[in-house]
Amino acid sequence: MPLLRIFAPLALVALLAFLFSRTDFGALKNAFAQVSAGHLIAGFVLVQVQIVVSALRWRFTAARLGEAMPLPLAISEYYVASFLNQTLPGGVAGDAVRAFRMRGDGPGGWKRPAKAVLFERLSGQMAIFVLALCGLFVWPLVLGGEDAGQLALHIALGFIVFAAVIAIGTLVVKSRFSWVGQFTEEVVAVFIRDGALWIQAGTSLLIVATYSACFFLASDGVGAQLPWTAALTVIPLSLIAMLIPAGFGGWGTREAAAMALWPLIGATPTEGLAASIVYGGLSIAGALPGLVILSLGTLRSKPRRA
Repeated sequence: MPLLRIFAPLALVALLAFLFSRTDFGALKNAFAQVSAGHLIAGFVLVQVQIVVSALRWRFTAARLGEAMPLPLAISEYYVASFLNQTLPGGVAGDAVRAFRMRGDGPGGWKRPAKAVLFERLSGQMAIFVLALCGLFVWPLVLGGEDAGQLALHIALGFIVFAAVIAIGTLVVKSRFSWVGQFTEEVVAVFIRDGALWIQAGTSLLIVATYSACFFLASDGVGAQLPWTAALTVIPLSLIAMLIPAGFGGWGTREAAAMALWPLIGATPTEGLAASIVYGGLSIAGALPGLVILSLGTLRSKPRRA
């Protein structure tokens, strides 16, 4: 772990240096100059929808684990967490703070809030990965070639085998470890039972849709209109790249992914970089209410629940 803490920042610095060495700064400046106020306002609104719906998903998840939470509190805490995630190393510091601030009195009072945060984030990440998996069937259309149909068939077979291995592995582990049964019961309560699947899937897909729409806006703003296939191909992979805990809020890894992926859909690496930077800027700007909440003195060891 100490080596990882040292290596990750160094790798990010090297990655950023590589990006700068391949960047046409004149074209980058021109790309930023094309961004209109309309793009910025629309992106800011999308981020508000994203954060509020995420708070609703978190509140629902916590309720399924027996943790009641007032709606205004859930929204304000999610703004704080989003702002901290965007500005602190690792991209998950805000979630840790969110779980800590929602802890209850007595021993183990942090465990249930921590589970609620974990499951809520897991719901979002699963939606992104499902989108990326769906994109596997679209990539042949993007890459083209005579073997596109055969490649799609191989991808489908590979996905079926992967799903089967996961299902069998889960059954084997559940039969050998008792704690897995309790964890499985919580997963069922949060994600499946009593219509939870539709609520989790609906909110998560809506949130991912705002991610994609924000990327479309950012790319359009810098003069690189994306085809519809981008929503299932380059955008999910760029979002997944943000999960690499090497920097602040996905900065660096997201830009590297965009520079590598945007040329596959007819844009330039510089346009990919510009779109990714605008996307990141919109994400931070949209989370600024969290800074306002902190500035007003709401950062306490334990928030008021009523």
